[in-house]
Amino acid sequence: MERRAIHCQLQNHSDSSLVQENFTGMLPVLPLEVLEEMLLNVPPQQVVCVCRLVCREWKEVVDSDSLWRERCRREGYQTYVTKLPKDWRLFYFLCKKRRNLLKNPRADDKFKGWHIMENGGDKWKIESVDEVPLPDNTVQKYFATSYSTCRKSQLIDLEKEGYRPSFMDDFQPNIIISDWYAPRWDCGSEYEICVELLNRKKKPIKKFSPDTVVFQQWNDQKWNQLHLECFSNSLEGVPTYAEHLLAAFPSLCGPTHSKPSHLG
Repeated sequence: MERRAIHCQLQNHSDSSLVQENFTGMLPVLPLEVLEEMLLNVPPQQVVCVCRLVCREWKEVVDSDSLWRERCRREGYQTYVTKLPKDWRLFYFLCKKRRNLLKNPRADDKFKGWHIMENGGDKWKIESVDEVPLPDNTVQKYFATSYSTCRKSQLIDLEKEGYRPSFMDDFQPNIIISDWYAPRWDCGSEYEICVELLNRKKKPIKKFSPDTVVFQQWNDQKWNQLHLECFSNSLEGVPTYAEHLLAAFPSLCGPTHSKPSHLG
């Protein structure tokens, strides 16, 4: 495909007759390290969909582990795995699609995607961040709990999200959880978060649950960020690693002060 394009461009040159006479229709042979460096500077989709089709030599380089291992190194993806990948190209593209797997994390679509486990007091509520803005000014809403226990959860099917069990078994990538939370200034409260890895029968394989955060009454009402790796280096030998991921984001109001109200 590219050879034909090059040939057409040469035909349109002012000295096309001379060029055609000397042009063999073959691309010049490049040193392997030069070819690999060139491919490392081409967008990855074009490397696979276009460059791979040029000739056998290019195909072999595109299919090589060294090319994608180097791409991973340059873009910092190697640090996220506990085992070396068997297929570096697959690993690279899955890392490129790394994203927030939670649906509706910012309450933009009310409670869509969430399962309400407990709805105490005046129940869960969606509130605006106008009064106490988040450091991330793109967030305009948040989930607010009430004066009794409120819990919600979300089940993520990793296979449906493109992370096959074989990939999870081989690479065991770290799972990162991130959440912003804040209390109401005149109420004591507690914040908890729990992440569980489930098998196909939805039975827990592993559980990650940081310590409960306790806020006293008359606090500064500031936002706090939780950002942690879960299950890092702890799943060696676990069969069918992370077939499903249950991310539960519950918040609790403690007994230090209770009145009809909503908390952060």
